[in-house]
Amino acid sequence: MTIRAADWEHEAEAIGDALARAFHDDPVIGWLLPDGKGVAAMFVALARHVHAITDVAGDVSGAAIWDPPGHRPDDEAAVPDLIAAMGDRVSYGMTLDETMARHRPRQPHWYLAQIGTVPEVQGTGVGGALMWEGLARCDGPVYLESSKESNIPFYQRHGFEVTSRFTLPDGPPVWGMWRPAP
Repeated sequence: MTIRAADWEHEAEAIGDALARAFHDDPVIGWLLPDGKGVAAMFVALARHVHAITDVAGDVSGAAIWDPPGHRPDDEAAVPDLIAAMGDRVSYGMTLDETMARHRPRQPHWYLAQIGTVPEVQGTGVGGALMWEGLARCDGPVYLESSKESNIPFYQRHGFEVTSRFTLPDGPPVWGMWRPAP
């Protein structure tokens, strides 16, 4: 499985589509955008403007989005695209961002914002290849939030442990997970 940097000029739509398909049954995405509209465009806006690194698997059958320690998002550039994608649900996105920020560790760390594979390749090692490629660049601890309890064992196989559990306002639970520095 080839893992490579995203080619935003040619693959933005495919990346958004892959992540939307990967998160089709995700409780947080269902809370955020219950009608399912705008999910792909939201993922593109987040990956392009908010987060630093996007890895893709082969023919974009999956993607992982990472931030190095100290990364500062370009929120100003993201706002128009997020509003276009999320419409009147953008306030839920702000609540999600604020809630997750309150639970993130204060010490410097890498952050895995999203990782997902299209349903057709789930369970075939594509997600693991994306994870290992990303972890290979991490020279310190890594933090992520799992929005599905059933995904926790996958993250545990990669060295993460649950450090917190919190619930979104009128929404689903989320699990904070930490992987110590190698």
